[in-house]
Amino acid sequence: MVNGILQKKRAFIGIYGCQMNISDAERMEGQLAALGYERTEDMADADLILLNTCCVRKTAEDKVYGKIGEIKHIKRAKPTLIFGLTGCMAQKEGDALIRRAPHIDFVLGTNKVHELKATVQELESKRRGHIVDVILSDAPLPENVPIERAGRLSAWVPIMYGCNNFCTYCIVPYVRGREHSRQPEDIVREVEEAAAQGFKEITLLGQNVNSYGKDHKRADFAELLLMVDAVKGIERVRYMTSHPKDLSLAVISAVQQGRHICPHFHLPVQHGSDRILKAMNRVYRKDAYRALVAQIRESVPTASLTTDLIVGFPGETEDDFAELLDFLREIRYDAAYTFLYSKRSGTPAATMTEQVEDAVKKERLHRLMDVQNEISFEKNAALLGTIQEVLAEGPSRTDEDVWTGRTGTNKIVLWQKKGHETEGDLVHVRITQPQTWVLKGELQ
Repeated sequence: MVNGILQKKRAFIGIYGCQMNISDAERMEGQLAALGYERTEDMADADLILLNTCCVRKTAEDKVYGKIGEIKHIKRAKPTLIFGLTGCMAQKEGDALIRRAPHIDFVLGTNKVHELKATVQELESKRRGHIVDVILSDAPLPENVPIERAGRLSAWVPIMYGCNNFCTYCIVPYVRGREHSRQPEDIVREVEEAAAQGFKEITLLGQNVNSYGKDHKRADFAELLLMVDAVKGIERVRYMTSHPKDLSLAVISAVQQGRHICPHFHLPVQHGSDRILKAMNRVYRKDAYRALVAQIRESVPTASLTTDLIVGFPGETEDDFAELLDFLREIRYDAAYTFLYSKRSGTPAATMTEQVEDAVKKERLHRLMDVQNEISFEKNAALLGTIQEVLAEGPSRTDEDVWTGRTGTNKIVLWQKKGHETEGDLVHVRITQPQTWVLKGELQ
């Protein structure tokens, strides 16, 4: 209180990494709001700084360490500032972070999201100094955590946590723990609450959504999709991420049957060489993946298909890479998210011999992107003259008069605003100018 006026507390939240981290941050912001904090985008103005971290790639860690150094100077000028780290990097490094940077006040692991409120209260009361809690537990996370959603139209809804797959390049199972699914009624209730708040689109989140329900056996993922599809007010249902080994015919059928389930399958293949897939511990091989794609395209002909690809995995030869390019040309994805292999300590791939040189990785990545960009353009060019249903998201970043939205197949569409459309409307746009990354058109 200053001069009899109650001062608002402000919190800065920096988010790194995947959509699950965004969802976790929304739950943490809800707890901070309950303590009287309002969000600020200016770290220098903050009473509390929270970095929700990622460690899937080294670049993400490097960004966090850079930010930690920047915050040191802020805290020196404002000693009362509370500064903490959460997320995957926090889980991985634990108290080593505080040893490296003593100006950090707390470190909470990936399944300690719900502990943020109590942690901050302890630090505010000065009952404790540094707080570190990175103990992974198989116990379900509490359901009564408040949520402050970042968007207005699209809501992230986690359906499960953890991963059981242990791909040799991936650190996620080590920092997120084993799979555990939320109860279906809790998920549906959260979706209903989001719909009541005006959200039109739901994205169901998990490291491997296709394995949802294998632990509690109350519902499988196909059944959950149809439950969410039935929620009044929701216009679109999306999900991520899928593992090909668990994508069932029932899920494909649910997408086909559902009124609001988007005809978009993100199916990470990671590579096009069976030898590399085996080294990655991806379980499936190309023939099984081909059969799955054929089933998708037969059952849902209008569906788009996207994927993740890793270039430069240890031992990847030029022949392996040529197989990857051939597979890309064969499957013809609408888009692909491409990554250079990043060595992560604690994973089997990090100790494999025949690590690929960075220069070779980068050269192959450019060749890969050239092939995929050509395919993406051809896929989009085939939509010239078609009318697409688009969920209007509002003005584009660069021009208030040009609006943007996405099709059910997850393609970005731009059009000149006519004046009567509003955010959240389902509008129809005739495609007049297809490009590699976006579709431009005219509102109908």
